[in-house]
Amino acid sequence: MSRRGLVSLTTRRTVRRKGGELATAATRRLEDQHEWYATLSAKERSWVGLVAQAGIANFIDWLNGTKHADTRTIFGAAPAELTRTISLAQTLELARTVVEAVEERVEDLARPGDVTDLRVAVLRYSSEIAFGAAMVYAQAAEQRGAWDARLESLIIDAVMRGEVDESIRTRAAALGWDAVTNIVVLVGNSPHSPQGDDPAGAVSAVHRVAQRLDVPVLAGVQGSRLVVVVGAVSDPRTQACALAECFADGDLVHGPLVADLAEGAVSAHAAVAAHVVARGWPGRPRPVAADDLVAERAVAGDSLARSTLVETVATPLAAHPSLLETARAHLDSPGLEATARALYVHVNTVRYRLGRITDVIGYDLTSPHEAFTVRVALSLGAILEDSSKVFR
Repeated sequence: MSRRGLVSLTTRRTVRRKGGELATAATRRLEDQHEWYATLSAKERSWVGLVAQAGIANFIDWLNGTKHADTRTIFGAAPAELTRTISLAQTLELARTVVEAVEERVEDLARPGDVTDLRVAVLRYSSEIAFGAAMVYAQAAEQRGAWDARLESLIIDAVMRGEVDESIRTRAAALGWDAVTNIVVLVGNSPHSPQGDDPAGAVSAVHRVAQRLDVPVLAGVQGSRLVVVVGAVSDPRTQACALAECFADGDLVHGPLVADLAEGAVSAHAAVAAHVVARGWPGRPRPVAADDLVAERAVAGDSLARSTLVETVATPLAAHPSLLETARAHLDSPGLEATARALYVHVNTVRYRLGRITDVIGYDLTSPHEAFTVRVALSLGAILEDSSKVFR
C-alpha cells in the first residue's frame, strides 16, 4: 500500500490544516520534557523550533505521497552548526517529540476509520527519520573530521617551522588547544599499513591512545616521520613511553618541555635534530631525550646544540679553573689514579672535584656518554674562544 493510501484524503487534509498547531505542540513538548532544550541559547532554540516545524511539514508531504522522509529538508531549516550544538541522542529525542505531538492528536486528526492507519503511518515516518538523522550526523562527523585533520596538519607544519602566529593559535583553539600548556614534541618513525603508507591511520591511532590516556595531542606524518605534539605534560619521558606504541620500530625522541604551542618549535627542532643523529649513541634508550643527544647534534652541525653545550658546560667550568683542569685531565686519563697523578693530587681530591663538576654542569664524567658530551662541549668552547681571539 502506498503512503497516500494509508489514510483517507479527509484525514490528510485535516493533518495539513492543523500543521501549525502540531508544530507548536511539538515545541511546547520540547520545553516541558527535555532539560537540554532549556540550556540552549535563544538562537539555538529558534533553530530547534525550525527543525520541529520542518519535521511536521515534511510529515504532511510524506503522508500525501509527494515527498520522501527527507532529513535534508528537515535539518536544512537550521544551520549546520546545529549538529555541534545538540547531540545525536538529543536529535532523536527531538524527532520522537515531533512524532509524539502527532500521535497524541491522532484521534482528533483522523476519521474514526483512519485512526489505526494514521498511527501506523506515524510509526513508519518516525523510523525513516531516525535512520535519516543518524546519517546526517555521520556525514557531519565525517566532514568535521576531514576539516579537523586539515587544521591539525597545518598546525603541525607551523610548529615544525617555528611559525606559530596568532592565526595558527586561533586554528589551534578550534581544536581545543587554546589553553593547553606544558608542551613536548615527540618524533619517531611512522608505522606502515600492509597496503603501504597510511598517514591518516597513523594519526588516528595516536588520537585513540591519547583519548585513552586523557591527554591533548596533535599529530602529523612528515615523510617517514610521525610527529606528535603532546600537551599537559609533567614528565616528558613518561609521556613518550605511554605513546611509544603509536610509533614504528626505531628511535623515538622527545624534545624538551616548553611552555606552550608558541614555543613548540624549540622542542620540535631539538627532537628532529636528535632523531637524525640518534645512531651516534649506540647505547641510547628508547625513548631518548633530545637533550641527551646534544653532543651528537653539535657534531652534526646543530648550531642550537653547540651554543647550548657552550653555555651549560664550557662557560660554567671556565668559571671554576680547578674543576676545568680536572675535567680535561680526567677526559685524557684512563682512570682516577691516572688523573690524580696528572694533577699531582690525591685520588680522593679527584673524586671530590668530579662530584663538584656534576653539581655545576649536571654531567657525570664517570659515565662514558656523559664524558663524551663534556669533551665535545669543552672542545667547542676552546675553538670558539680561539676564534674570538683571531678576530679581535
